[in-house]
Amino acid sequence: MGDTNVNLAELIGSRICHDLISPIGAITNGLELLDMVGAVQGPEMELISGSVGSAGARIRFFRVAFGSASDHPLGRAEIAELLKDIERAGRVRIHWAPSEAIPRNQVKLAFLAMMCCESAMPMGGEVEITVRGDQWQVMGTGDKLNIDGDLWKNVTTGRFPNKITPAQVQFALLPETAAILGRRVVVETTSTRVAIKF
Repeated sequence: MGDTNVNLAELIGSRICHDLISPIGAITNGLELLDMVGAVQGPEMELISGSVGSAGARIRFFRVAFGSASDHPLGRAEIAELLKDIERAGRVRIHWAPSEAIPRNQVKLAFLAMMCCESAMPMGGEVEITVRGDQWQVMGTGDKLNIDGDLWKNVTTGRFPNKITPAQVQFALLPETAAILGRRVVVETTSTRVAIKF
């Protein structure tokens, strides 16, 4: 995948997320109005509300991870709120350590790395994102990790022996996006821990 393909993927990601966020927001507003007037109650309403909330959080996350990135900063509060919404819908707990605003293109890298870690934790776990100076580390830990050796071994180069599936696209985008920013991806794996540095 060259620069042109990465940029095209970012534009597609931005377009899809932009087009979906408005109708999902409208559904959320409609559910809130129904709840206020007490028109619908019960487990069905909770299921719909939870599903819409999860979809909205995922789309906002994908907008950063797959959309066009710039050096415009994202504040800690905005990132923390987004990650809290993501946590509600999954089995992975996320700890975002940076306290200052971070350029969006670096948050994009961290989110792609986080998705790589999540893919190794089907039973859940924790992901911790830290930055020291200019060095980022995204570390995932869990009791039962499922590490695809071909993906993790080759994410540093972005050249994979087997065809990448849609569920693995973050492994291809991470090294390409890092290279555009002048960064190199380094990976460490054990039976209970995966760490991505860039």
